Amino acid sequence: MAGLLDGKSMIHSMRFWLARTTIGFALLGALLVASCSEERSRSEPSVVATQNYAVKGVVRELKPDGRTVVIRHEEIPGYMEAMTMPFRVRDTNELRGITSGDALSFRLNVTDDASWIDQVNRTGSSGVIEAPKPAAAPAVSTNQPGTFSWESIPEFALTNEFGQPVRLRDLKGRAVAMTFFFTLCPLPEYCPRLSKNFQGAQAKLKAMSGGPTNFLLLSVSFDPRDTPQVLRAYGRAYGYDSNHWSFITGKPEHIEELASGFGVNAKLEGGTYDHGFSTAIFDAAGKLQNMWPIGGDLTDQIVSDLVKGAAAK
Repeated sequence: MAGLLDGKSMIHSMRFWLARTTIGFALLGALLVASCSEERSRSEPSVVATQNYAVKGVVRELKPDGRTVVIRHEEIPGYMEAMTMPFRVRDTNELRGITSGDALSFRLNVTDDASWIDQVNRTGSSGVIEAPKPAAAPAVSTNQPGTFSWESIPEFALTNEFGQPVRLRDLKGRAVAMTFFFTLCPLPEYCPRLSKNFQGAQAKLKAMSGGPTNFLLLSVSFDPRDTPQVLRAYGRAYGYDSNHWSFITGKPEHIEELASGFGVNAKLEGGTYDHGFSTAIFDAAGKLQNMWPIGGDLTDQIVSDLVKGAAAK
């Protein structure tokens, strides 16, 4: 698909952007076996740096992996407002006998790179049982050749952290890494990990002798609360260089379609977003070079792809 789409045809076609590109689904099929949860489980947090919080909440969903539970929790003073968040346990026995609708007390443990819960105790039932969610549609792969580029994406009205308009098609000539996040995401394995990936990639590329200068990192927020001012403050907290790293917002419907086109479905629930991961790399010719639909530390892969992509013509 190429060119400008609008109306119902745009919404329909957006869901199948990558279905027509070899690189998108070839990578997706190869990488889905390495789930986000597996990536997070590799982190071994430092005991010394661990912060602990006593939390109460109600179970909304138990994930099939047996280690992840979605909980609508109360405010955690000094750390997180009341939200609905997925939490992981290290010992599956912690969730034995727990079902949707159970009221819990538990301990949240957080380090710079990981989080998990333990000391899970059932304290009663909320009386609210969540309806089971439908199974996700299986990924579809194709062997048909195709090229996905900036021109394949409908033109959305996007805005950067300075309130300036952004057109994705104008990025041709720069190697671009793009990911999706929101600033209020608190757990270190989620959005903060994505931002650390970009922070590390920025530092390595700028310090590289003879390295590329035509690279750009794009962090696209799917949260309407992330105004340009909020995004700019968030970027400063990560030491961003606005010449090489930009934070993007836009109309909710545009951002939703843009994110879903890259396999990221962000659902607002309980004040937070249940979302997936995607880091896409476009080369300087404007073509999709790589895509990583997983979380975890991708810093070195991002650097390598941007170095390669910067030389494309």
